[in-house]
Amino acid sequence: MLTAKTTKIALLIFILLLPLVLPPPTGLTREAAILAGIYLAAIVGLISKPYPEPVIMLFAVALSCLAIARFDDSPVKSLDVLSGYASGTTWLVFSAFTLSAAFVTTGLGRRLAYGFILKFGSTTLRLGYVTALLDVILAPATPSNTARAGGVVFPIINSIALVLGSTPGETPRKAGRFLMVNVYMVTKTTSYMFLTAFAGNALALQLISDIFHIQISWGGWALAGVPLGLLMLALIPFLTYKIVRPELKKLDNVHIATAGLQALGPMSPKEKGLIVVFIAALLGWIFSRHLGLNESAVAVIAMVAALIFNIISWNDVLQNKGGWNTLIWYGGIIGLSTTLSKEGIFHWLAEVMSAHLNFLGPENSTIIIIVLLSLAVRYLFASGGAYVAAMVPVLATVGLVTGAAPVLLALAILFSNSYGGSLTHYGGAAGPIIFAAGYNDIKSWWITGTVITLLTFILHMLIGLPWWSFLLQHGLL
Repeated sequence: MLTAKTTKIALLIFILLLPLVLPPPTGLTREAAILAGIYLAAIVGLISKPYPEPVIMLFAVALSCLAIARFDDSPVKSLDVLSGYASGTTWLVFSAFTLSAAFVTTGLGRRLAYGFILKFGSTTLRLGYVTALLDVILAPATPSNTARAGGVVFPIINSIALVLGSTPGETPRKAGRFLMVNVYMVTKTTSYMFLTAFAGNALALQLISDIFHIQISWGGWALAGVPLGLLMLALIPFLTYKIVRPELKKLDNVHIATAGLQALGPMSPKEKGLIVVFIAALLGWIFSRHLGLNESAVAVIAMVAALIFNIISWNDVLQNKGGWNTLIWYGGIIGLSTTLSKEGIFHWLAEVMSAHLNFLGPENSTIIIIVLLSLAVRYLFASGGAYVAAMVPVLATVGLVTGAAPVLLALAILFSNSYGGSLTHYGGAAGPIIFAAGYNDIKSWWITGTVITLLTFILHMLIGLPWWSFLLQHGLL
């Protein structure tokens, strides 16, 4: 019998062979069809995962280089495929990944959490809001929401649940079930508030920019996302509390927080240095246009400052597997996307779609339909990054066909990339980590996720679209 891995590999080989044995579609050259097949195989590989993401993308990059070399009259070169590794987007994410690791290695993330618990966490509901407060503070410099939720917030909340006498097997409803699902719902909201709060944000923006030829700054993104995110963060713990209904209402937050802070000891010089670097990075991203720097340069400078002042060591950087994995596969997907754009594949796809999507108009109703479609397909994806790579170019191309306002559609798609992952317990990498703790059941998780996702969608369509239009009209994006 074929193993699951063998079946997945066979599917990729089948996709790669199709452009070689079939004539190219009308309007596409043979080379373009082959490159599109490689890209499609890479996307299917990212979803099915017969190999790790970096291996899939390096293989796709290598095949693309070979395919381009086969055609002497190629409009693109092998260096175009490799251009993603020179992209500012790739280095923005990698540098921010490195900076985010410092919150774990220095202990600053835990110290902030216990400090907030001490001040505000006297009830189970308030503890839900402490989670939101901690996450939104860490989010601007933590593009890995897996590291943020799974590496910083989850271990602390999990230990608190155990202290409260809520165990996965016997008493999950006492407090743990609410606290765990709340951690995930919160992080899927903070992920769209800042460009650097989710690694997929920068990738999605780059992919959309290749199609729409628009630019959105770090500050413009924050202006568009933070107000909506704060509104949702004010609702999410309360809604989750009402849906899951924990049995325990009050807790001894002073004892829990004091014990945690005592275990950490006094604040170290590295923690103090990280605070300075973190604030400087935020200011750099906000005022990058006035400083003559782009967001990627600010991120690299912040990373170097953390290394030079020994806040993190180079060994810490080397051990940050998430950052290196992202560097490899994001650089690959951006390079392939750039190559497809130069080959005219997105333009061809837009022309093909225009013949079948004439029922859509250029008004906001088009944006609503596209975002609803994007949410519906999220049940098929177990990786936020794979979803971005697979669906964002398609959704953006649909918008290009219908004539929807590019920036408004872009923001609607970019933000839905994050909150759409709330629907399931596998919609983002942090989900399986939290779900594996054993407190939650699929039914209550999916109900909570559906309510929060639909409410976020309604908020973005009713309030977000007018707000983004206002920002666009006043040149704030």
